[in-house]
Amino acid sequence: MSTSASTTTSSGTAFDALGAPAPVLSFSPVTLSVPGRPVDLQVRVSAPATGTALPVLLLSHGHGPSNNLSSLNGYAPLADFWAAHGFVVLQPTHLTSATLSHLVADAPGAPDFWRSRAEDMTHILDRLDVIESTVPQLAGRIDHSGIALAGHSLGGFTAALLLGAGLADPATGDVVHLVEPRIKAGVLLAAPGRGGEVFNGPMAGQWPIIGGVDFSTMTAPALVVAGDKDDSRHFTDMGPEWHADPYTLAPGPKDLLTLFDAEHGLGGIAGYDAAETTDESPARVAALARLTAAYLRTRLHPGDQAWRTTSEALTTGPDAVGRVVSK
Repeated sequence: MSTSASTTTSSGTAFDALGAPAPVLSFSPVTLSVPGRPVDLQVRVSAPATGTALPVLLLSHGHGPSNNLSSLNGYAPLADFWAAHGFVVLQPTHLTSATLSHLVADAPGAPDFWRSRAEDMTHILDRLDVIESTVPQLAGRIDHSGIALAGHSLGGFTAALLLGAGLADPATGDVVHLVEPRIKAGVLLAAPGRGGEVFNGPMAGQWPIIGGVDFSTMTAPALVVAGDKDDSRHFTDMGPEWHADPYTLAPGPKDLLTLFDAEHGLGGIAGYDAAETTDESPARVAALARLTAAYLRTRLHPGDQAWRTTSEALTTGPDAVGRVVSK
């Protein structure tokens, strides 16, 4: 992935280590037939109009109350930015999407489809060559060895499994591992935390899979993003710290970005002007998009200074959007 020279702010602080944005091409849907899946797997592909050796960034949507935001049509504020800065962003519609509820309500794995959600990403990676040849102007431009992953909320749960976390299957009690070794690094956005005694909210009984995750085996590098006002009382009375568990309970290398004044929508990442966003902040979303892109660029290209430069610019000083700790 080619990079541009850093620019500086008026104060002289190195800031835009990601370079100028490129125009974005978006193609949807790419339809993949998956044996045994009750409906075809549909994927949106967004990519910069220029550049070669482009890394792939899988994006797992959350659950949420909206129809289309929890599908390949959501998360445009992040997907557009990431694609404009050099990633091929692949967004599947998981079977949990409200857009499919009338088709899959009685399908095996309903209603949480935890295994299917993770397997969607493996199917996509298995068919990268098909995706590359299907999308106009994309052929020959993907770096098939540079694979990253991001997920929000329930998508963060899915990302944790793919990055190595174990899961106690509620149906059998067996510990399941769905790690995808082709994924080099990930970003967990407002992901669920631990189970056990703290998993005591009114929705905990309806989502036992959430409390069954074991982060101790999540060894892949990851940036965990948590809002310091994201108090998910429907799952736990632990407070916003619950969403930091994928950092706290997992081995390194991990980074934790705590966003100031952010709630579960992290400023509105699920869609432009989304009414469901309780903490709408275009500035927070823009900063988060930049920080996550910088983190993944550095993880996929060791020696690249994008993460150090960007995190220092946005998480230090009086105008900091959050704080970062690492292990």
